[in-house]
Amino acid sequence: MNAEVAHSPLLLHRLVDSCGACWIDETNVNAFTQEPGARVLFLCGDPIRFPEGLDVAVVLPELRTALGIDFAIGAVRSHCEDDIARRFGVQRWPSLVFFRDGHYTTTLAGMYDWGDYLARVEQALRMPPSRKPGIGIPVVTLGGDSHCH
Repeated sequence: MNAEVAHSPLLLHRLVDSCGACWIDETNVNAFTQEPGARVLFLCGDPIRFPEGLDVAVVLPELRTALGIDFAIGAVRSHCEDDIARRFGVQRWPSLVFFRDGHYTTTLAGMYDWGDYLARVEQALRMPPSRKPGIGIPVVTLGGDSHCH
């Protein structure tokens, strides 16, 4: 058994093996997020520090079924989770990062009550594209001069 498998909780393996999710790492994250349709990156986080990540692993396919909206699920491998999280502005675990037709839409962080989760995921799946958090160059005014020439 390799180190990655040893450090991935069984519930994540169930998500991939039984629920149609795919493993995501730095080699396939761009391809996964650029595909057509609705797509969700799942960043579980360390199950010791963030045990609710395992709850999300169980609930995510149930949300898909309950909503009747098909979306692809990508389970981010633990060894590259921090790098992928930074790329999409994720600052809290667990997180679901939503894409549609190659465009970022939003991120949901944490675990919610069932009804709230249903509503939030349905809303996230229908949102228009938006700018990824943390991407861009901050505007800084030097010398206190705030006007443009």
